[in-house]
Amino acid sequence: MDDADGKDDQQRAVEEQLERVAKAFVDHYYNLFDTNRAALSCLYDSSSMLSFEGQRIVGAEAIGRKLAQLPFEQCKHSISTVDSQPSPVFGGVLVFVSGNLQLAGEEHQLRFSQMFQLIPTPQGSFFVKNDIFRLNYC
Repeated sequence: MDDADGKDDQQRAVEEQLERVAKAFVDHYYNLFDTNRAALSCLYDSSSMLSFEGQRIVGAEAIGRKLAQLPFEQCKHSISTVDSQPSPVFGGVLVFVSGNLQLAGEEHQLRFSQMFQLIPTPQGSFFVKNDIFRLNYC
């Protein structure tokens, strides 16, 4: 049955599931980033690609190395928005995040945007196939 915005129950259920996956992933990803950055490589696989401020890195090992070698020890993300859509890959999820990044010892926060394409695994979880990160300068 369609409601006032034209969505049926099945479509609404799919959207709610996407939102739950996106929120859980974002909470997990940024918690790991802020507390145990070295562990982030387990979220990627050998075919994953990260575009970080225009630099392209391919493969879980190289991505993990890049993230671990960022020139700061501690940071804290605060998330402003999380948007999700179905990915072109069956069962996949596109996740777009915006927020702020506070580096230890720095007075001002940095604004950032990040996009993830999550792909389902046979084990019932997801891995990050694509990851694009940019600082937002005003």
